[in-house]
Amino acid sequence: MVTTLLVVVICLAIIFDFINGFHDAANSIATIVSTKVLTPFQAVIWAAIFNFVAFFVIKDHKVANTIAKIVIQDYVTINVILAGLAAAITWNLFTWWFGIPSSSSHTLIGGFAGAGMTNALYMGANAFDAVKMDYVLKIASYIVLAPFIGLIIAYIITIIILHICKNARPAAAEKWFKAGQLISSAFLSFAHGGNDAQKVMGIIYVALVTNNIITDGAAMPEWIPLTCYSAIALGTMSGGWKIVKTMGTKITKVTPLEGVSAETAGAITLTITERLGIPVSTTHTITGSIIGVGLTKRVSAVRWGVTINLLWAWIITIPISALIAAGVYSLIRLFA
Repeated sequence: MVTTLLVVVICLAIIFDFINGFHDAANSIATIVSTKVLTPFQAVIWAAIFNFVAFFVIKDHKVANTIAKIVIQDYVTINVILAGLAAAITWNLFTWWFGIPSSSSHTLIGGFAGAGMTNALYMGANAFDAVKMDYVLKIASYIVLAPFIGLIIAYIITIIILHICKNARPAAAEKWFKAGQLISSAFLSFAHGGNDAQKVMGIIYVALVTNNIITDGAAMPEWIPLTCYSAIALGTMSGGWKIVKTMGTKITKVTPLEGVSAETAGAITLTITERLGIPVSTTHTITGSIIGVGLTKRVSAVRWGVTINLLWAWIITIPISALIAAGVYSLIRLFA
């Protein structure tokens, strides 16, 4: 039976997906805007198109399956999902307002896990019994691994390109790299949509299972991916200019060549992790890639003070989201 609360949860999930789009728009467009290949308006349209194209290509939804299984079903209620989404939206808007490129993915994961753990405590169980720790630890490990993988791939790609083009005329090379950025940014936007939209698909799926609309393990209804890819694309179109400034200019100065390298490295990393069903952070991945291209010039080309601040934001995202979700869930229990 479709309840009012289920409708509210689905609406909040779609709102989160939209916020994810404009919060993470910077990941897809920061370098292409900072190198002036496209205007900000052109860039968000370009990114949104390829966010949505992922709907027609990705059909196995491994990342969504991982998200749906983070909290053990015995401890999942519609109120748990509601609290997790409310916490994720709150932290996402807070970090967006202050221009902090934190992870929407980890915000959602932290919120969902925190609400589930709080429910377990109210049920008299151990909080850690409510979550599949192997899933959580794998996701947490990629807070470090995703940006590091992006960094290494970007560094290698940049060195290879520099070697191949060492005898090219600078003006001609820049022209080709600007054209190449259209392709690499499209690839990154596609990978962003394919990875990030699935996280909300997993939340909506588990909400339907919890409300006995579908059975656990049943095929995902087609309207879920269609809605989620649409929401993230529309969110991307609305932009996230504060974070664009941080990503595109404050970490290191990015040229068209380096933009191609960073975007390609980020897209490759996201594609690999999507195939493995690991919900990594697009923000972490592209940040690591931008650092990687900066390191090809010299270590001092990277503004490490900014990078360290970003790292702290990444580390605290999951626990803070979990704590917010615990508070929201407790309030729901108090008044519901």
